[in-house]
Amino acid sequence: MERPRLADAPVYYQIRVQGMLDPHWSAWFEGLTIVHDAGGDTLLIGPLADQAALYGLLHRIRDLGMVLLAITRLPAHSA
Repeated sequence: MERPRLADAPVYYQIRVQGMLDPHWSAWFEGLTIVHDAGGDTLLIGPLADQAALYGLLHRIRDLGMVLLAITRLPAHSA
C-alpha cells in the first residue's frame, strides 16, 4: 500500500531545551533561530524540511547532553 503524499512545505517547530545555548550554534541546528526566554531556557524556532530533519535535530540535542523540555509544532500561519 502506498503512503499518502505529504505536503512539500516545511513544518515550523519550537523546541525548548534547558539552559542557555549560544547563538553561534544556530548553523549546527539546521539554521533554526536561537532565542533565550526569561526563565533561562533556549528556544530553537524555525522550519524543518521533514520528520527526518526533526529526528536528526533531536539526535544532536541528545548528543550534546542537553535536556529536552518540549517540542511544539507551530501552526502554518505562524511562519
